[in-house]
Amino acid sequence: MLDRIRNQLGSLSAAERKVADLVLEQPYTMMQAAVADIAASAGVSQPTVIRFCRSMGCTGLPDFKLKLAGSLVTGVPYVHSSVRPEDPTSEIAAKVFDNTVSALIKCRNDVNPAAVNAALELLANAKRIEFYGLGNSGIIAADAQHKFFRFGIPTVAYADTHTQIMAASVLGEGDVLVAISNSGRTVELLDAVEVALEAGAKVVAITASGSPLAKLASVTLVADAPEDTETYSPMISRIVHLVLIDILAVGVALRRGPGVIGQLEKTKLSLRPKRQGSRHSDL
Repeated sequence: MLDRIRNQLGSLSAAERKVADLVLEQPYTMMQAAVADIAASAGVSQPTVIRFCRSMGCTGLPDFKLKLAGSLVTGVPYVHSSVRPEDPTSEIAAKVFDNTVSALIKCRNDVNPAAVNAALELLANAKRIEFYGLGNSGIIAADAQHKFFRFGIPTVAYADTHTQIMAASVLGEGDVLVAISNSGRTVELLDAVEVALEAGAKVVAITASGSPLAKLASVTLVADAPEDTETYSPMISRIVHLVLIDILAVGVALRRGPGVIGQLEKTKLSLRPKRQGSRHSDL
C-alpha cells in the first residue's frame, strides 16, 4: 500500500495528496485514527479522506486501514521482509519464491523496450565493455562479464572503487561502462561514471528510477525492486538485476550475428574434457 501511494502521488488531487503525505509520514498513527482525526491532521474535509481511500483502490477507510496494516507487517530485520521466526520451512520457501516472482513480473511490466534497445545498440557495437558494481552489485558485475567475454568483445568487471575510477579514466569513444547499483547513490560509483563520461565513453545504468546514477547515465534500465535494502539483505533486487543482464546478453548475441554462435560453441567445446563422464558443463 505504501508503494502504491508513492507511485500514485502525481495523479492525486492537491487535497488527496495532503492525506497521502500524512499516511506516508505517520502510517502507524493513521491505522488507529478516525476519519475526522485524519481530515483535521491533513487539513482537508472528511469526504476527501474517503476519496483518497478509493483512489488507492479501497472501498473506504476501513478497507484502506486493513490493507495498510498488511503492508506494515515486517519480517526478520536483516534477513527477509516477509518471513517470521515461527514460519515453517515450507512457508519460508513459498514466501521467498513468491516475493521474487512478483518482483520479476513487476520488472517485466515496467521494462522500457526503447531503453533496452538503446542499451543493446551501444553494447553490440562497443569496442570494450566494463562492468562496475560494489558489494552485492559487484557480484552481478562479475556475472555479466562472465557472459559477455564469450562474444569476442574485450570485457572486464571491477568491484574496487580505486580500480574503477582509474579504469574509467582511460575509457574513450566506442567504449561502454555498465554501472550496476540498486540505490544508484553510491558516491564512489557515481564518481567513476562521471570520469567515464568525461573521457567519451557511454554509460548504461541498471538502477532505481530517479536515482543520481539513472540521471547521469547515457541509457538507464530501471530496476525498481520493492525491497528495503537499508534493513534487509538484498535478494529480490539481485535477481532482477541478473535477469536484466541476461536480457542484454541475449540481445547482444542476436545482434552480433552468426559469428557469435561459433564463438559460444568454441567455449562450450573447450570445457568438454573438464567434465568426467559428461558432455555438459555448468559454465
